[in-house]
Amino acid sequence: MELDIPVGGGVILKLADRLSNEAGYATSSLPKGIRLSSDGSELTEEAVGFGFPVLKRGLQTLFPGSVDLTFEHCGSSWCIRSVFHLNMVEKIHKPGVGSIENKWVYAMKNSMAAMIRHFSPVRGLLTAISSGLRRVFGWKTTYENAGFHAVVKLTHRIQEGAGKVEVEVEPSALPAGTSEVVIMNEQGARYFDRFTDSSGVCLHGDEIGCWDEVAAASACFSSTTGNVLFRLHQVTDARLYRGRELVDSRLAWAGFGISFLPSVRKLSYRLEVESQA
Repeated sequence: MELDIPVGGGVILKLADRLSNEAGYATSSLPKGIRLSSDGSELTEEAVGFGFPVLKRGLQTLFPGSVDLTFEHCGSSWCIRSVFHLNMVEKIHKPGVGSIENKWVYAMKNSMAAMIRHFSPVRGLLTAISSGLRRVFGWKTTYENAGFHAVVKLTHRIQEGAGKVEVEVEPSALPAGTSEVVIMNEQGARYFDRFTDSSGVCLHGDEIGCWDEVAAASACFSSTTGNVLFRLHQVTDARLYRGRELVDSRLAWAGFGISFLPSVRKLSYRLEVESQA
């Protein structure tokens, strides 16, 4: 199933339950949330789109392996229900060898990723070390079945032509040890290189960081060269984070993470997409 919902000014919200596994980014093998296109150009790159759930179990992250979509369309109003089946974990793959199963390698990898996100002074150094190790050993990122799963349901209510998206999130069947649920709302880093918020913060490129909390009432990502922006507002019972990573041909995402505890059974938030044409 594929849906295209126009926002205006050549901007389209795109949804699909299956995408072709395009070469290049590891996330191409995963289902996506809502993708953006503008004047026929896809803006998602390595990003996972708007409304993409992940679970944290300590340092381990669980990703969706599939999504089921159903929708109702009445006039200019859309109600889209996405049921994400989270059953994939990130693995390091070496050509000719297969997936690395050494638990110490993953402990180091996950610890380094946590430090990159939470300790800004070491981000550049640790990212360079990570990229260097990948080049030296020929490591690639893949996603494989975790042997357990969770379900997260999202309902999107969209007014065609307005670019306003109301979202409800309902996690269920969370595995034991789940410490955090995160709903990613992101698009491509090459297109979205400017961050602003309602408190007056304005950041460009690497100034944005890869995982910093947003304290302002609302915040948005836009392009210094394009014609589209997306905005998120603070969410009750959750914490809002901003991030952007552009690393070689491996990482290219910019956007927000909405983080909340597994004890929260329903969450609502609002996303706005605007054409600047």
